[in-house]
Amino acid sequence: VTADPEVVRHATRVVLPGQGRYINPVFLVKGHRLTIQGHCTNVTGDLGVEFLKTRPQGKPFFLMLHQKAPHRPWVPDRKNKALFKDKVIPEPDTLFDDYRTRPTALPENRQTVARDLTNADLKLLPPEGLTGKARSDWEATKPTEVTVDGRTLTGKELVRWKYQRYMQDYLACVQGVDDNVGKVMRYLDESGLSKNTVVIYSADNGWFLGDLGLYDKRFMYEPGLNVPLIVKGPGIKSGITPDSFVSNLDLAPTFLDLAGLPVPGFMQGKSLVPLLRGETPEDWPKSFYYRYYHSPGHHNTVAHYGVRTATHKLIYFWKKDAYEMFDLTKDPTEQHNLLFDKEEADRPEVARVFEKLKSEIARLQAHYKDDGRYADPAEWPKEVVNESTGDKKPLGVRSVAEAMKDADTGGR
Repeated sequence: VTADPEVVRHATRVVLPGQGRYINPVFLVKGHRLTIQGHCTNVTGDLGVEFLKTRPQGKPFFLMLHQKAPHRPWVPDRKNKALFKDKVIPEPDTLFDDYRTRPTALPENRQTVARDLTNADLKLLPPEGLTGKARSDWEATKPTEVTVDGRTLTGKELVRWKYQRYMQDYLACVQGVDDNVGKVMRYLDESGLSKNTVVIYSADNGWFLGDLGLYDKRFMYEPGLNVPLIVKGPGIKSGITPDSFVSNLDLAPTFLDLAGLPVPGFMQGKSLVPLLRGETPEDWPKSFYYRYYHSPGHHNTVAHYGVRTATHKLIYFWKKDAYEMFDLTKDPTEQHNLLFDKEEADRPEVARVFEKLKSEIARLQAHYKDDGRYADPAEWPKEVVNESTGDKKPLGVRSVAEAMKDADTGGR
């Protein structure tokens, strides 16, 4: 059902509480909770189009349109539900990764296709008559065997079946996102707005599609680190793929630059406008810094930080004082940790790269003023301080730690 334009007219924020829900989502609009009938992806797309239709005419506008999909538990729209049902999705080479040279964090992580997908994730039907807590407990159970067409699947056969089920639902959810991006793009074209509008398609993180045996995100390995970024608009060179590091920190400076506004000095990112015009400034970053805080968190992902260059990656799991280093030119799927075997780690060429990357991490931490102050949830702030006046104000959540836990688990 298309959202009532009167509800969203001139609203500055229309947001989902937590991760929201897929069916008949609840939105927070102007201080009210509004339930809109339909699938969340379609409703969000409709809200975007309604905003464009009802915006003040002849004035600049800025729209951030964020989709819930494809967050867990991957519930596609009814029309896309069976889209990939009969398709066999190719398995990644690392679906059955044994983590032999990476024993620090991966084995204890709880986002594996083999062990951690639940009955609800896999859309299995509950026993008849199961209700309340008993049903919730059943939905949260992680099955070790599944009967399909009269056959009981276990072991690798079960993992392969889980992977197909996961990917079919995931891709169907992504199809819904694609449909609704198309809906917005068509309106921009039909209204003539596309002639003077920049469209940026991106995401807040990468995603594991069975790579390293994982689903979801969080880890600094390549599938989790790489994020989509597609930009279209006037003055932007089409058909190019710049081979440069960019960060989510760069988005705000880019928005300001595109709008002809100055970029404040306190912003740590850089405007992407030169790259969008096909130019790469001489001082463009040659490395990328990453930090993951939530540890252990719902998914038991060990806290880590690290650096990625054009050729190598170094990850430090600081709570366990353990490093992993990869030569991405020879090992793009990050199977071989160069520091796992002491004899190999002591080779001069490996030791040289290791020390260089450690120095680069230190440089980037100083640059970004990351002193690890909030790395432990116990240290997360309970109030916000106005740097100009010194006034203190309690954070308007139960606690930052609890709010971050909700974000980490999708509010589940």
